[in-house]
Amino acid sequence: MISIKGVVSSPLLFKSNNNNFNFIKIVNAFNRYYSTTPTPTTTTDQKKSIKIYKSTTNNALFNIATEDWLFKEFDINKQTLYLWRNSPTVVIGRYQNPYKECHLQRMDEDGVVLARRYSGGGAVYHDLGNTNFTFLSPTADYSKDRNTNIIINSLSSIGIAPPIEASGRNDIIVQGKKVSGSAYKQSGPRSFHHGTIMIDVNLDSLQKYLNPNKDKLKSKGITSVISRVLNMKSILPTMNHEMVCDSVINEFCKMYGNENVEVEELTVSDLERIPSLKETYETLQKWDWRYGNSPEFEHQFEKRFDWGSIDINMNVTKSIIDKVKIYSDSLNPTMIEVLSNNLLGMKYNNEGISTAIERTKTVLNNILDSDSQLDQLKEYLIKSI
Repeated sequence: MISIKGVVSSPLLFKSNNNNFNFIKIVNAFNRYYSTTPTPTTTTDQKKSIKIYKSTTNNALFNIATEDWLFKEFDINKQTLYLWRNSPTVVIGRYQNPYKECHLQRMDEDGVVLARRYSGGGAVYHDLGNTNFTFLSPTADYSKDRNTNIIINSLSSIGIAPPIEASGRNDIIVQGKKVSGSAYKQSGPRSFHHGTIMIDVNLDSLQKYLNPNKDKLKSKGITSVISRVLNMKSILPTMNHEMVCDSVINEFCKMYGNENVEVEELTVSDLERIPSLKETYETLQKWDWRYGNSPEFEHQFEKRFDWGSIDINMNVTKSIIDKVKIYSDSLNPTMIEVLSNNLLGMKYNNEGISTAIERTKTVLNNILDSDSQLDQLKEYLIKSI
């Protein structure tokens, strides 16, 4: 049984005149001997302590912070499940460069959040058409295959037609296309397995906001991000987030032989009662974490204007411009020199570029029509960054 806020479902019993027989146990016993399904069955003797959390907010930074908080503090004597989903967000790995992995200008224009997680891996796009799951386990009792079976069984139980298969190291495929991807982390006695379930993700946004490595795509023999994935709502129109969550919870409980489990709901108000969660959330919010944690890189901008050509070379460390070299045939060399000096030390973003150019305009006081030239340059740089 599953109890949510005190509501408890009744067990299904098969009655005779003499005894009550638990019908579910009978079916499970039958399946153990006659079923060809490879999924392991857990009996009452194998019952394990479990905990289930579900986020009721779509705040991506809160949800990612909660996952990290759970990983650090979950009871290692329990198998734990956490379910969540985000408003439109691009999540990058701990060591990724957002200026390379994402189209940041488009994200800013559309209000898409950039989040950097603590774990490694690649950039992914989340929105409300995507359900996220996290399994947290004691390392001694951690099984990637067991977790994958829970997801496969949950998809089957809501009506996704077979075959539903595990593929490669971390994917689940339906009709030959990816519907779920996973990543893993272990630290001493703690392990987690988290992943996504694609219900009705805005596939256009995958291409709009992500900038996948072309060599990686080529090696996979594909020409776009979209060609690899499937929204399952296209084959099961009734599918939605709540349905998937209920199914995953049911299969999780079955796997560990538990029938009476309360689901603990989490929301942003919990930040005030859990100081360690609040601390993690505040770190993930900071510009220094999301952008400033980027590796060192170089960016070259080259453009021909009617007032001359310009070639700007920037070296960026932790998202701060620390070296600038500008080449130009402009008839206003003072503008080039002052701009070079003002770009140094600025944040490598729209605000930093705009501030440097506005300061340059103030210094030059529009000599040789420099305001117009600098405005053209600012528009180009902001679109190109």
